[in-house]
Amino acid sequence: MWDYIKLAVLGAIAVLAAIAANYARDLAYMVNALTVMLAAAITFVWVLRRTDTPKVQPANEYLDGVVRAGVIATAFWGVVGFLVGVTVAFQLAFPALNFSELAHGYLNFGKLRPLHTSAVIFAFGGNALLMSSFYVVQRTSAARLWGGNLAWFVFWGYQLVIVLAATGYILGATQSKEYAEPEWYVDWWLTIVWVAYLAVFLGTIIKRKEPHIYVANWFYLSFIVTIAMLHVVNNLAIPVSVFGSKSVQVFAGVQDAMTQWWYGHNAVGFFLTAGFLGMMYYFVPKQAERPVFSYKLSIIHFWALIFLYIWAGPHHLHYTALPEWASTLGMVFSIILWMPSWGGMINGLMTLSGAWDKIRTDPVIRMMVISVGFYGMSTFEGPMMSIKAVNSLSHYTDWTIGHVHSGALGWNGMITFGALYFLVPRLWNRAGLYSLKLVSWHFWLATIGIVLYAAAMWVTGIMEGLMWREVDANGFLVNAFADTVAAKFPMYVVRGLGGVMYLTGAIIMVYNLWATVAKQPATATANAAVPAE
Repeated sequence: MWDYIKLAVLGAIAVLAAIAANYARDLAYMVNALTVMLAAAITFVWVLRRTDTPKVQPANEYLDGVVRAGVIATAFWGVVGFLVGVTVAFQLAFPALNFSELAHGYLNFGKLRPLHTSAVIFAFGGNALLMSSFYVVQRTSAARLWGGNLAWFVFWGYQLVIVLAATGYILGATQSKEYAEPEWYVDWWLTIVWVAYLAVFLGTIIKRKEPHIYVANWFYLSFIVTIAMLHVVNNLAIPVSVFGSKSVQVFAGVQDAMTQWWYGHNAVGFFLTAGFLGMMYYFVPKQAERPVFSYKLSIIHFWALIFLYIWAGPHHLHYTALPEWASTLGMVFSIILWMPSWGGMINGLMTLSGAWDKIRTDPVIRMMVISVGFYGMSTFEGPMMSIKAVNSLSHYTDWTIGHVHSGALGWNGMITFGALYFLVPRLWNRAGLYSLKLVSWHFWLATIGIVLYAAAMWVTGIMEGLMWREVDANGFLVNAFADTVAAKFPMYVVRGLGGVMYLTGAIIMVYNLWATVAKQPATATANAAVPAE
């Protein structure tokens, strides 16, 4: 009966999407409606073929199929996002690469930049969080994912969000916010998917067989709940028409700016920090084969982080129309935030106590350790840049770009790579990774790439800020904006080369993971729900 209800719902979605495409008032909406119709039709056929197939799946086995799919999606979207990032980096160095006339403007920097941002944060990072949280919550709860196939709905629903958002960016349908939010209908669909994600994760914790809730699950849960709140409030909008992608924002002016940066900074704080700390607190101890250095410190880290981070957003709006007390409040909380952040970094690094030799022999743990190091560096640099005197020099310059990418590539990227190397042999029951030497190549390419990228942006950013404030004896500005652009060219080339190295490392990783599944001998490892690991 449930399968036939699903068929009816899918059929209705396909029909409504076809009607929306027929009456669409702009190209982006039409393309997205046709995408939804195609997705619903494919799912309809898939469900139809399974209605008469008996579904026998042992209740004592973990639901790892969705985790394996998440691993593949993470690796795929990572390479796509890094490739687009390298493209836009070279477009800034060599404007002719925008191909404005050849591609009718669809492949210029203005379209590809939001595509890159969303691909690496929400496609690569989001899939990493989905698959790792589904893996970790099952192992630490000794319980199968709640909701049956609801986890599969979350996975495929999230992929649909990615495709809809990406095509919308290329075709010019965004809400014109800092993070280039997709339009209203994508926001609604993402809200449905995210509520299902919360239900699966929380339901698994509720039915756990272990009385204790491991700290990684606290970080994952805070990330899921807070992102839901941020997403709903930041994307409050009134559609102009149900047959068009355009909408009118509820907030305007300085209120909209405050809301955007409340969202933007806490997307960093909870999506790119709290969620990935859940990964750190599980995968670093597992790879090091050591317990967490201090469980009490991890609890202090958690509660201090989630309380302080939510207040820090206004520091992005120094010297704007935002009241000074509000931006000062954001600065103060940002500076205080440095202390619990470094407590978490110390906890992660000290987990290797008694196992420091593994850094020399195990490139996977080396990758995880350097990610924790980048976490510590970024969470020092961020509070420092929030100080008004520093911000007056750094804001609107490439120093901010260097800071963001040292955190994203170094912290988020490296811990995700380490988690993928940990998971693939276990999820596909292989004896081990295909090549540790390739992991070492990936490590060094990624690390040197990050250093080149971040160093180039730090140099050009500080130079840029100093050129902007240089005045002559009469108090007139010495440099035009075009002068700063010309001066930055060498560093932009170095930044692009750093991105190429990072992308090359990711491609090597994809080959290594594929070879692990395809060429390594299988083991008899069971997939049974055992007591928490």
